[in-house]
Amino acid sequence: MKDDRKKQAFPKQHQDRHPGHRKETVPRPETRGRRYRPAGKLKGDVALITGGDSGIGRAVAIMFAREGADVSIVYLNEHEDAEDTRAEVEKHGRQCLLTAGDIGDEDFCVHALKETVKRFGGIDILVNNAAEQHIHRDLQDISSDEWLRTFKSNIFGMFYMTKHALSHLGEGGRIINTTSVVAYAGHPTLIDYASTKGAIVSFTRSLAINLAEKGIRVNAVAPGPIWTPIVPSSFGEEHVASFGLNTPMGRAGQPDEVAPCYVFLASQDSSYMTGQVLHPNGGRIVNG
Repeated sequence: MKDDRKKQAFPKQHQDRHPGHRKETVPRPETRGRRYRPAGKLKGDVALITGGDSGIGRAVAIMFAREGADVSIVYLNEHEDAEDTRAEVEKHGRQCLLTAGDIGDEDFCVHALKETVKRFGGIDILVNNAAEQHIHRDLQDISSDEWLRTFKSNIFGMFYMTKHALSHLGEGGRIINTTSVVAYAGHPTLIDYASTKGAIVSFTRSLAINLAEKGIRVNAVAPGPIWTPIVPSSFGEEHVASFGLNTPMGRAGQPDEVAPCYVFLASQDSSYMTGQVLHPNGGRIVNG
């Protein structure tokens, strides 16, 4: 099938609210997977997805539902985006639970897991996807509080959610973590964010070894520049207008081009993979 994704610059835009809202992003990120062909690979599974209201998490939620999974979405406060994602999941005949709160709070993570188990009876797949990022051109401009905040959202929350999910994940359980190309390549204005993403790679590899004998697989996805609401809510208008154009493929990716990586890692197609990272990044070689 011919690739009809356009090499395009995005309109100049900025959102003051972080991590951004889907309806205000122009054009809206592609999350429905219009060219995706489901095959019932996750039939009967229950997946909890953090940051599942928009962007990559939304695309993963929809694609998991198309593959037969019920979905529990954990998100911060983007209620309209979350409700819209729930409607998309339910269009495919699957159930969707929404739980709003801050994954940087361990008590909230315990609550979200309990609500998921109460609703669905258990958990088969955990997708740790939620994250935040902030732009600073000078390390000295990053306050200690902001550094800690980024780590609490991006890696502490992953630790909390995974730690307490292990009480519900038995043999055959799958954990998929979202890292980033910047974990390997670095980024001059996302130092704290890139540092958390590097920690996620090590967390994934170490946990995979630790849980292998229990039959729980742990892998990760490291997206490159993907068009999501966090982009216009983080960067200035000029950066947004050229976002992704410097990749070998000459464009940013769309969330529904990343979501199949999560389906693969959640399905039996990847039964002999653990501790690995997939790289949907437009062709950048990172040797990771």
